Formats: sequence, structure tokens, C-alpha cells
Amino acid sequence: MIIACGEALIDMVPGKIPGEKGCRDIYEPCPGGSPYNTAIAAGRILGTEQGVPRTAFLSRLSRDFFGDLLADNLERNHVSTALSVRSGDNTALAFVKLEAGKEPAYIFYIRGTADRGLAPSDIPPSLPPGTDCILFGSISLTMEPSAATIENFILRESSREDGPVISHDPNVRPVMIENREAYVRRFESWVRSSGIVKISSADFEFIYPGAGLEKSMEKILSLGPRLLAVTLGKDGALALLRTSGGGLIRVNAPAVDLPVADTIGAGDTFHGALLAWLEMNGRMSRNALAGITEGELREALCFANKAASIVCSRKGANPPTLKEIEELRP
Repeated sequence: MIIACGEALIDMVPGKIPGEKGCRDIYEPCPGGSPYNTAIAAGRILGTEQGVPRTAFLSRLSRDFFGDLLADNLERNHVSTALSVRSGDNTALAFVKLEAGKEPAYIFYIRGTADRGLAPSDIPPSLPPGTDCILFGSISLTMEPSAATIENFILRESSREDGPVISHDPNVRPVMIENREAYVRRFESWVRSSGIVKISSADFEFIYPGAGLEKSMEKILSLGPRLLAVTLGKDGALALLRTSGGGLIRVNAPAVDLPVADTIGAGDTFHGALLAWLEMNGRMSRNALAGITEGELREALCFANKAASIVCSRKGANPPTLKEIEELRP
């Protein structure tokens, strides 16, 4: 099982509808949040085993109608909500601005919201049997008390000798970060607890400004993760794997050429698809991860790129199913 931990919110996605005086701007409410999107992506790919979802979501979900929308969407896409707590607080909102050729921009309304209030008492004392991976990241790590709660949860599980693989995606939203230096110090502590780090070139520009891609990747690997996957937008993705023998495997994979509607959820879908591939192919354990071959790593990267390319061809964070990925020819 893969457990996604972090924020769940409503993305208010811009659009247009015809009116008496031409088209009018509107905002459409869509389920979102980086770990939430990643859970949906993994859930659609992994499905269920003997009727039991192979993906779960750990967070606080509101009891308002947006919270119902988030919970129903998880269940409908084979993601268990058994580890999520329902709260009387409102659901967080994220208004999205889209501009051609640019990363989406966000404004967050998160004061007093359900996911921000994730507390230590919401974390189960032990994880369900068969938990192979925990993924975490994004704005849930910029808000208290959720940040400290998730941080301590990850430290607990990463310190277990037989613990799950930990996968981190910072998915940086600068508007949520008041002190960049303090954030970077904390980010590096999260990386030290992670076996996998998925990061974008845009994240690197914020975290290590002016360092360049190669030096930034070297810095991340020096902190200890086994696998580093970097998304490069239209240039696809690359991955670096430290093998059990101390060597380094480097693999590049191109993006699939599909029409782009928007890039909302692209990195989240890539992350979910990458983790799902590892889970499906028996590589989602600390020992198995170290034994991945160059061919397997390339296959995993191409699989994740295909999933991300498909979601970019659709409006909003709408990840593909396993069948859709398998049917797409690069």
C-alpha cells in the first residue's frame, strides 16, 4: 500500500462561459492539493487488490460539502479514506492563475482549515500491514500544526529498520514560505529522511537559486536519498539512482508530445505514477529500490512521463488510468 499524507483542498480553476456580452470568466471548484492529487494518480493506476484499495490518504477532511467532494473523489478512485479524520473546520481553497508558458500561480485561503489542523492525535500509532511507501510534501509542510505533525510522523517511520520507503515532493509554493533560508534547512532534513525525492526544476530555482541543475542534484544526493527524480517540463525528466554497490545510474526520458490544456497536477501525477510503477513491479522496498537496473529505471521514468503528459492534455488535475497510460504510444 502507498499512503499519501498532506493537504486536500479545492482548486478554483479559471475558465470561461458564453454570456450576453461575450465570454465571462468563471472559477470551477476541482478537488486538489499536491499529496491528494498524487494519491488519486496512484489510486487510478493501482486500483484494488481483492476489493481493498492499494492507496490510502492520511489527512484531515472537512465535513462541509467540499470535504464530501474530496472524500467521495478519493473513494471513487480506489483511495481509502480510513486514515483520514473528518473535521468541523472548512476546506482550504486555492485560486489558480494560468498563463501560457508559465507555471500555474496560486493564492491560498488556508487559515483555520481542516487539513492545516492535522494533529499528532490524528496519526495512527501503527500503519496498516503491507504499507510499502509514505509520500509527503507541498504546502502542508509550510503550515502549523500540520507541518510538525507530518515531520514527526515521517521521522518515526523512516527510523524503523523495517519501515516503508519515504518519498518527498517539495512542490514549492513560494507564496506560502515566509523565510526561505529556514524553509531550506527544514527541507534538507526531510530529504535526509527520504528514500525517494521527486522535485522539479522550478523547485530547484527556489531552493538553490543560481546553483544550476547539476550542482543542485549533487546536493540532494549528498543528503542521502536512494532515488532522485527531476521533472523538466517540456524536456521530460531525469532520474539518478545510487545503487547498493555505490555506483550511480542516470537515466533521461522525454515527455510525450500531446496538446497541452494546462499543467495543473502534472508533477503530482508524475510522482504518483512513478511510485505506482515501483509498487506494481516489486521495487517498493528499501532493499529492492537499491537493486533497480538501468532498464527498469528508464521504464519507470517513461511510464511516469506518459502519465504526466496525459494529465497536461486535460483541464485540471485529472490523472490517467493504467489502461490509458499503457495505450499511449510515445
